[in-house]
Amino acid sequence: MARTGLAGAARVARWADAALGPGRDGATADGKATLSDATAERAAADLGLSTAQLRADWDTARLAGLVEVHGDSARPGWRLRAWDRDDSAVLRGWVALFDAWSLACPEPDGHEPAAVAEVVSAMPQVLSFLQLSAGPVPVEQLLDLLQQRVTELRTERCEVSYESGTGQPAGAPAPADPPAGDAPLAPLLDWALRALATVGALTYGDGQATLTPLGSWAVWVKLEQICVAAQSPAGNIEQSAEDMLRGCAQLRPNAARAEYRAWLAARPVGSAVTELVDAARGDDALLRGLAFEALRVVGAPAEPDVRAVVEEPALRPYALLWLAEHDGVDPEDAHEVLTREEATWLWVDTAAAVADHGEAPMLVRHLESAVQPTVPRLLDEVRAVGHPRTVQVLVALAAAHPDPALAKAVRRAAFQVHTGG
Repeated sequence: MARTGLAGAARVARWADAALGPGRDGATADGKATLSDATAERAAADLGLSTAQLRADWDTARLAGLVEVHGDSARPGWRLRAWDRDDSAVLRGWVALFDAWSLACPEPDGHEPAAVAEVVSAMPQVLSFLQLSAGPVPVEQLLDLLQQRVTELRTERCEVSYESGTGQPAGAPAPADPPAGDAPLAPLLDWALRALATVGALTYGDGQATLTPLGSWAVWVKLEQICVAAQSPAGNIEQSAEDMLRGCAQLRPNAARAEYRAWLAARPVGSAVTELVDAARGDDALLRGLAFEALRVVGAPAEPDVRAVVEEPALRPYALLWLAEHDGVDPEDAHEVLTREEATWLWVDTAAAVADHGEAPMLVRHLESAVQPTVPRLLDEVRAVGHPRTVQVLVALAAAHPDPALAKAVRRAAFQVHTGG
């Protein structure tokens, strides 16, 4: 159903992928991602559409993330790249369109912006009622619910009256008129329902509205996200990515993944991914590994950001493993995408995390995960790989290992790295 609803948008996005982009004719003329007249006419002719329909499909493609506009050029979004092989990309694209329903259709003229904003804020409750009703609901009943919710929103904004008769403290300036006043809500409800019908979330006609199966699923997903977020340990969900990851460091894997999901559900995916990548760039190797575990929970929307850091030495091994698993490689075999040097760098980075946050026996056991068949070979390649924490890792390993001869060899290697030998 999502594929069908977005078929026109996907078609326009594929046209833009082939016909527009850097070095080609500009897509837009106003810097606001609106198609220039010439580009719209060209696309409409190529696709056999009216200019009006072409522009509507273009707007849908932008809202669904199928096409991204940068300046006067257009390029495909990650969802278009994943369109044919990833159903979740299609569903995420439709959910993005669903979230932007108020932008999909122009609001009616003559209404205060504050009144429009109140209706947009109140519609989640209306949609939840439609979802619980599981069938057609008369518009009059929805209007009553909308009026109640808008009244609640206005009451929440009201200031407490300090003096009878004036409603304000002595000497305070006179309050401004309420921005929304008593504007009739029926026209705005009609607009909201028509806009939601346009994006495929509901059907609207004959004085009643009914959620489509896709709309019902989307509302259920939103409610589930709220429930997941509510299950986060106190305070963790509001933390920065770095602090959240530190809070997850001592959790078991399943509990940590649940925490990642709660944290992600509480913020836009784009900014969340940016925060996680920034946390991975820090000096703490443990946070680097945990950040990429959280990015695994994000899934496909994180792919462009992960690909963008492949050339950063500190993040490259983690990014290559993430991309391999994302492309369907078994996690147990994903390490095969790394070169010997990259695998050695990752071994040192992981050892640094263990040295900083783990116990001595864990660091000794970490020797078993090295790709090198012998400790002398490992030490030779560790010295050559140039990880900034090499000396500290080797010193910690020498102090932790129970074999005096091996510990001595590791200390010698640490000294050689330290002195440049």
